[in-house]
Amino acid sequence: MGRGGENYGKRENAGAASSKQETFPAWARDVKQCEEKYQVNRELGLPSAEVEKRRQIYGLNELLKHEPTSIFQLLLEQFNDTLVRVLLAAAIISFVLAWYDGEGRGEKEITAFVEPLVIFLILIVNAIVGIWQESSAEKALEALKEIQSEHADVIRDGKKVSSLPAKELVPGDIVELRVGDKVPADMRVLSLISSTVRVEQGSLTGESEAVSKTVKVVPENSDIQGKKCMVFAGTTMVNGNCICLVTEIGMNTEIGKVHSQIHEASQSDTDTPLKKKLNEFGEVLTLIIGMICILVWLINVKYFLSWEYVDGWPTNFKFSFEKCTYYFEIAVALAVAAIPEGLPAVITTCLALGTRKMAQKNALVRKLPSVETLGCTTVICSDKTGTLTTNQMAVSKLVAIGSRSGTLRSFDVEGTTYDPFDGKILGWPVDGMDANLEMIAKISAVCNDAGVEQSGRHYVAIGMPTEAALKVLVEKMELPEKYASSSAPGDPRRCCQVWNKMVQRIATLEFDRDRKSMGVIINSSSGNKSLLVKGAVENLLERSSFIQLLDGSTVELDKYSKDLILQVLREMSTDALRCLGFAYKEELPEFATYNSDEDHPAHQLLLNPSNYSSIESNLIFVGLVGLRDPPRKEVRQAIEDCKAAGIRVMVITGDNKNTAEAICREIGVFGYREDITSRSLTGKEFMDHPDQRNHLRQNGGLLFSRAEPRHKQEIVRLLKQDGEVVAMTGDGVNDAPALKLADIGVAMGITGTEVAKEASDMVLADDNFSTIVAAVGEGRSIYDNMKAFIRYMISSNIGEVASIFLTAALGIPEGMIPVQLLWVNLVTDGPPATALGFNPQDTDIMKKPPRRSNDSLITAWILFRYLVIGSYVGLATVGVFIIWYTHNTFMGIDLSGDGHSLVTYSQLSNWDKCPSWVNFTASPFTAGPQVFNFDTNPCDYFRSGKIKASTLSLSVLVSIEMFNSLNALSEDGSLLTMPPWINPWLLLAMSISFGLHFLILYVPFLAQVFGIVPLSHNEWLLVLAVAFPVILIDEVLKCIGRCTTGPRYSPATISIKHKAE
Repeated sequence: MGRGGENYGKRENAGAASSKQETFPAWARDVKQCEEKYQVNRELGLPSAEVEKRRQIYGLNELLKHEPTSIFQLLLEQFNDTLVRVLLAAAIISFVLAWYDGEGRGEKEITAFVEPLVIFLILIVNAIVGIWQESSAEKALEALKEIQSEHADVIRDGKKVSSLPAKELVPGDIVELRVGDKVPADMRVLSLISSTVRVEQGSLTGESEAVSKTVKVVPENSDIQGKKCMVFAGTTMVNGNCICLVTEIGMNTEIGKVHSQIHEASQSDTDTPLKKKLNEFGEVLTLIIGMICILVWLINVKYFLSWEYVDGWPTNFKFSFEKCTYYFEIAVALAVAAIPEGLPAVITTCLALGTRKMAQKNALVRKLPSVETLGCTTVICSDKTGTLTTNQMAVSKLVAIGSRSGTLRSFDVEGTTYDPFDGKILGWPVDGMDANLEMIAKISAVCNDAGVEQSGRHYVAIGMPTEAALKVLVEKMELPEKYASSSAPGDPRRCCQVWNKMVQRIATLEFDRDRKSMGVIINSSSGNKSLLVKGAVENLLERSSFIQLLDGSTVELDKYSKDLILQVLREMSTDALRCLGFAYKEELPEFATYNSDEDHPAHQLLLNPSNYSSIESNLIFVGLVGLRDPPRKEVRQAIEDCKAAGIRVMVITGDNKNTAEAICREIGVFGYREDITSRSLTGKEFMDHPDQRNHLRQNGGLLFSRAEPRHKQEIVRLLKQDGEVVAMTGDGVNDAPALKLADIGVAMGITGTEVAKEASDMVLADDNFSTIVAAVGEGRSIYDNMKAFIRYMISSNIGEVASIFLTAALGIPEGMIPVQLLWVNLVTDGPPATALGFNPQDTDIMKKPPRRSNDSLITAWILFRYLVIGSYVGLATVGVFIIWYTHNTFMGIDLSGDGHSLVTYSQLSNWDKCPSWVNFTASPFTAGPQVFNFDTNPCDYFRSGKIKASTLSLSVLVSIEMFNSLNALSEDGSLLTMPPWINPWLLLAMSISFGLHFLILYVPFLAQVFGIVPLSHNEWLLVLAVAFPVILIDEVLKCIGRCTTGPRYSPATISIKHKAE
């Protein structure tokens, strides 16, 4: 066991594997058998020599430290992405070509290296972000170690060793636990020193209340919640003290098993739906790029490779390395054009903006990709305690005695928190409290060791949650009018303080599991002693002889009154209320002169808990209350929203079945009268179910109670295997493995343990289930917006590819160089693409079924549309290049103002043969302040002289992409129904992009870097005239789409099917 530290290797794998078979069921064996098994005497403890022997066998009591993934390995994993690999190849080739060109000319211009350096920079930033995200995965395991105890009080060699480092414990050690101690290992309770021992183990088991411990054996097949004679590592003692025997340490403790499960779950992380689609898109894109590059080379092979045919065989091959390199550069430019380099940055920006929106709704996203995954969530597996409920005990019903025997009064109590001002008591007497209600308030306030304090904006319980809820009830009951003036109004504890000031507690009869009650002996201001008791209703009724009526008088407790109270008790228990009764006793002859004096004879009675039942006899019963951990007010509506959105809700809790079923009915997971026999199982029943998959496929909600960590993991695993996208909520240590395994792990921010938070993808700042539902809606909206900008960027890239392909196919000079395309992809396209992420959320977004995680990012129709748009972009950019060379006017726009020479299309497409042309001359032309002269070599008109035509092509490309961003506002909606100003951020982004383009045009240094020149007024008119039709073309295509295929979205009536096996 405990394969921790340096001794881990000393136990062979066989030993580790057999440990499960050899586990000793200490909970099912009596104390004597346990001592014999571990060869220890509880009075003497283990001898030091035996401790060393056992440490050699079992190792240290600490959790195993897994080797973290190395930085180098994480770095390599960042390049396990098709798009990234293509981008890397393009960058390397660009760098080599830039270096080669520089060597050939004897100089290395910095402009030649801009393209590869920018691509490398993108890849480096992408890798850093990826490494940072993945390295955070180990933090959940580190947080788990924080909840381990550091010290323990141990008996060894017949002596008590205080504050022994907990990691030195071995199986067989005898440990003493006191209130407030953190349990250092899994241990068998040997004896109770106090009358009761309670342990808060909710973070490990999911139980909503502290659990009483016993020394009695339980069945061997008991689940973790049923092992009442065991205490578990990492849990906390909240009441009493006891002697325990260490049975398991380190990795074999329950918390050690959770540690293993977290590590196992972290190894099975899967890509988000969007990443899968982008990877698929990258693979298709790689194939297309490869084919087009080969096609471009084949089209242009005649320019760098020629031969003659002799006797039918090709001979006299002539190869031009310079031209071959030139067309290779065109192929690289094609790759740069085809890859949306800015897409990773834009997606990251959009997700980051989405996290800010979610943070405003109290959903704190820890991992960016989970924002998108939320949008296709099909199943939410929710913990009950603290998520669907408040995790704060509250009184919901108060039952008092009526005006005569055999009558009862019932009051519903509002409020779901420890806030005394949260809600009121319905039907409260208008003339104030009567004597019977006063006594209930007095007992609730005085027979109580808890308190309520304000912590920030919340009220928290100090002590037992049940007792804290009674204190809150007292405040809601207010004070009788005769005492009201003695308290400060507005003080949340004023009523309890008044009741406690009126009496003096002189003795406490502690709660124990046999009599199931707690009593206090008080001394009133008149000097009379009385006993106030609260506890289990049945037990108090057995020890009560009278009941107190409304006016304060007492009558004998007859059978009818007793049966009536028991009937109300059964009804309240059916509603999953935890019931507490109240009683008192005024005649205490043994304690008449007792005043906490240890020498008083009555003090001896108090030292022996077996006397408490006789002291608490002949009681006067006054009433009872029903308490529960109430559901949050917003949850019922959130469940309804989930149903409307096609999301199934499954409740998985460690709490008992009846309580969980009652809560599920109340919040709408089940109907009030619905037969849920097949829908509500314990974790153990589910694991034994013959057809687990079909059970999980049932429509509607499901409940799993008494669930252990392994049960939660198995449910999540099966759902994921069945194609579901699973969001899992939780707050405890026991939830961490399932949180890690789920597609979206959602932890609670207020009540959640650090372990759960570190294992999660998202943290709820308000611990509210309805926040998850709001986050799902936001995730859907973000995905729709991401689809918009992905469509926009891809259509733009198709246009760039078409432009380069047409340039190569027509044989005209290269219109745009790679650095210009990179500028367009990264900078000019960036702002509009990001702004599309601000598109407003559809009003019916949560009335549509969740999209399937394998739905296409781009449908066949959308691809066709953007092939058409892309073809127009290619024609427009190449066309404006040709127009400048071949026309003085176009569409009435005069282009002759710069004085450039006109050539025929035939000359332009055969520009490489220019040296052989006779008497070819080219006139000088102006571009802003510059004059381009070609006296020395007229053929330079097609090389350096193409700078104006190239600028026109780039400007047309930028303008078309700005107009195209308006097309991307809606997949099918016309700009007439969804005008541009519906998203003002997009208009601002277009302005920024045009501004950046003007910047590189009109700042001389930047114009030189990008190989462009300023344009005149008429030339800008030409640019806009050529670019604007892209809006008209897409409007026609959208209209055809609406008319022929109807709405793009599936109607909400379509059910979400399960994959057939």
